[in-house]
Amino acid sequence: MNRLLSRPLRLPATPRRLTKAGIHLLATGYLVALFYWGATDNLGADPVKALLHSTGTWAINLLLISLSISPLAKWLPFPDLMRFRRLVGLYSFTYAMVHFFSFCAFELQFDWTLIASEIVERPYITVGFAALLILSLLAATSTTPIQRRMGPAWQRLHNWVYAAALLALLHYTWSLKTVWEEPVFYWLIAAGLLYLRRDKLLWVVRKKFKKNLAR
Repeated sequence: MNRLLSRPLRLPATPRRLTKAGIHLLATGYLVALFYWGATDNLGADPVKALLHSTGTWAINLLLISLSISPLAKWLPFPDLMRFRRLVGLYSFTYAMVHFFSFCAFELQFDWTLIASEIVERPYITVGFAALLILSLLAATSTTPIQRRMGPAWQRLHNWVYAAALLALLHYTWSLKTVWEEPVFYWLIAAGLLYLRRDKLLWVVRKKFKKNLAR
């Protein structure tokens, strides 16, 4: 990948802290605002549907943004961007969890038997739940001490973020029952990000293939 600038961009400590504070403020503020609008009957005719749609799409938005940070940091180059990738990824997981628990609370009233049957019997919920499980594992192992303890296994686990993104997009597309309109733009963005990371993904596939042949 050709670099845009000859010298790397740097972000001093204070602007970096302010940027992280801004991400926290925007991400948590929007979640709080969604529930406030819902409680005050300002989310439209179907507030539950609006809440589920907003939390679900923003979980995907944030996931795709987190995946775009690494290639963007290399292309500019702007290595300090990588300092925000984990934070954005964790907010993607947060929005996905709020999306799931909102579904459980408002649609199924926390009927766990019904929730289990929905996950098993409705394929679009199955793939969405699979994406959530992957994001949960990635969030739980996102800290630096865990990364050090896991060693190379950490990177192998976190390569599953690409599978989570594709499963989340499949869930979203399936729920709307169309690949056109909004979903097609998400798929094009995801395809572009996968293309930019094609060398890494091919390396992972080849390594896995050679390992299976050696057994």
